Amino acid sequence: MIRLLVLGAVRRRERAHGYLVRTDLESWGAHEWSTATSGSIYHALNSLTARGLLRARDSTTSDAGGPPRTEYEITDAGEAEFFDLLRRALSRHDPRLDTLSAAVGFLEDLPRAEAISLLRQREAAMQRWRESIASSIPADEDVRAWGAVGAVVELWLHTADSRSDWTRHLLRRVEAGEFRMADER
Repeated sequence: MIRLLVLGAVRRRERAHGYLVRTDLESWGAHEWSTATSGSIYHALNSLTARGLLRARDSTTSDAGGPPRTEYEITDAGEAEFFDLLRRALSRHDPRLDTLSAAVGFLEDLPRAEAISLLRQREAAMQRWRESIASSIPADEDVRAWGAVGAVVELWLHTADSRSDWTRHLLRRVEAGEFRMADER
């Protein structure tokens, strides 16, 4: 999730220093729904640079007169990694909301038809996930009789249903032409 957020933030800016990436992520509220802290962002910038997904550029002097700042650009490999992470997060039932939130924040970076296809894959994955949960319940049993374990099963069924509903709602919005997608700019 941090890789997706940092790669996406740098990609949107074309060139950005760490403080700008952090400020962008905070303005998106990522510090509220993810583990994107100042330390994790700077660690990700260094790690992604070491892996060749970002390129560090000559330092620039801070506008405020502070020390020079290293600026980062996304590489071709970083671009491929960003889209791979985005596609996987949008198409799977991954129960981690921070990963899904990051992906939805970058939804408009995809062409409309691809976003629709990925959300349809997600909806199908959600249905398979729900069916796998429900298949563990004997047809003649009420999970409420299972006590706390039954409550856990109900939680997961509810989670699968609500995430499936949410995915269908987002899919309808994208299909209806909402959002300004990458192929429409």
